[in-house]
Amino acid sequence: MDKGTEDRYEILPVQNDHMCFACGPANPAGLHMRFSAGSDRVVSYLSVPDHLRGWSTMVHGGVVSTILDEIMSWSAIHMFKTVILTKSMTVEFKKPVHVGRPLKAVGTVLEIKNEREAVMAGQLYSQAQDELYASARGVFALLKPKVALKLGIVDEKTLKDLLPE
Repeated sequence: MDKGTEDRYEILPVQNDHMCFACGPANPAGLHMRFSAGSDRVVSYLSVPDHLRGWSTMVHGGVVSTILDEIMSWSAIHMFKTVILTKSMTVEFKKPVHVGRPLKAVGTVLEIKNEREAVMAGQLYSQAQDELYASARGVFALLKPKVALKLGIVDEKTLKDLLPE
């Protein structure tokens, strides 16, 4: 799939006052990820800032894991139209990721286990998609909105912004 095709994807909304490390625009130290969704995937184009490095100019492995968790999470939210929580995930680091380079994260559904659980896949590529840097597989809990509110995961405003009727 080429970038021109993805430009026609739906841009997913984000609250401007959201402080999430991965996607929150209000978090000055965050990744500021934005997401676009198609019928079978969610994508995010990003570049990791210098302050999130590990060795030399390499992106810290925890940050790579965060990017993959976030792309799988937003894919599950979009595809299942519900609030989610990560239950487990595994990451395979294939090549070093360097700060400041254009990246593309892709999330897809691998398996629907039941109405309360799904398995997601995430990949982190160079933006040109000629190099796969890391991949992940995650199991996600699919929560009913009332359960997410009761557990304090989201508030009413966030729920309405996340899952508009």
